[in-house]
Amino acid sequence: MERIPTLLLLPMTEVLSRLAYSKSTLHLRINNGLMAPPVNLGGRKVAWPEREIDQLIAATIKAQSPDEITECVKQLIVERGSLSLTA
Repeated sequence: MERIPTLLLLPMTEVLSRLAYSKSTLHLRINNGLMAPPVNLGGRKVAWPEREIDQLIAATIKAQSPDEITECVKQLIVERGSLSLTA
């Protein structure tokens, strides 16, 4: 039987802390395609999948170019749409 991956959503405060960004920098990076948009949790609540944040941190550590990070973000968004929760 295939295991369902552990999924964790991080609130904006945690994302800002992990990435060491200000809110305005976070929104600027989203608008420029350098950060995946948040998942809407209803009302004014949003969050990001922890796995995505970890991948973006890894890309930054690897000193990937903005074009490479943009491609990574595009792939993360595609993967969101194909996420399967069935075992």
